[in-house]
Amino acid sequence: MGATDTNREKLREIRMFVLDMDGTIYLGDRLFPYTPKFLQQVRATGRNFCFFTNNSSKNKEAYLEKLANMGICIPPEKMLLSNEVILQWLQRHHPGARCYVVGTPPLLEDFRKAGFPPDAEDADLVVLGFDTTLTYEKLRVACDLIRAGKPVYGVNPDWNCPVEGGFIPDCGSIAALVRASTGVQCEFFGKPSPHTLHYLLRQTGCRPEEVAVVGDRLYTDIAVAAGTAVTSILVLSGETTPQLLEESPLVPDLVVQDLEELGELLH
Repeated sequence: MGATDTNREKLREIRMFVLDMDGTIYLGDRLFPYTPKFLQQVRATGRNFCFFTNNSSKNKEAYLEKLANMGICIPPEKMLLSNEVILQWLQRHHPGARCYVVGTPPLLEDFRKAGFPPDAEDADLVVLGFDTTLTYEKLRVACDLIRAGKPVYGVNPDWNCPVEGGFIPDCGSIAALVRASTGVQCEFFGKPSPHTLHYLLRQTGCRPEEVAVVGDRLYTDIAVAAGTAVTSILVLSGETTPQLLEESPLVPDLVVQDLEELGELLH
């Protein structure tokens, strides 16, 4: 069996593609030209797709609007976020907790809507997000609370966020700064956390062997499926270069140049 046939065989059982966004379907505000055709091919073969982003600087409404502006209109249940992963967990384990959230206004609004006051300086816990509105005062308050013994959680572990001009510091980098100051490492909830995998299976209603996670990052998109029956598919259209792949201990189940090549393997 040739390499292409082997790859097609790997995809035979997949019913749901969980697609990363930045670096996978678009870069910054530029939709990759092959993305619409790939989504059509998924539907044409009787499969389904949803989107998942680790980016905690925006909320579901913002992503639905961004996709719609790119010509991709989906129902809200197809837009999954790291914000929802941590909020669902907090609702089970810290109901009614007062939070101090280091994050953008959309992330704070998600916390308010879920019943968690996000800006209590006498908070029960600290949450670190991808905060493009970061200030020194936010860091001071967060670190004071952590030094006082309050638990700290990170929405997503990404070091950088890809943009058209390169990369900008993401939540993982902010968490590293906080750790350097306090000595405390937060627990993360986005990909590759098991919290996210459980969330994806709950939201999609699929069995692990029916799900493929597609993305451009080894340490999030590929790692979330490691050691499970979920299929991991790496696209080389974003962060990961062939050299990084060669040096990585994480081995994707499938590597393609981009969604265009992945679409050619569907049948």
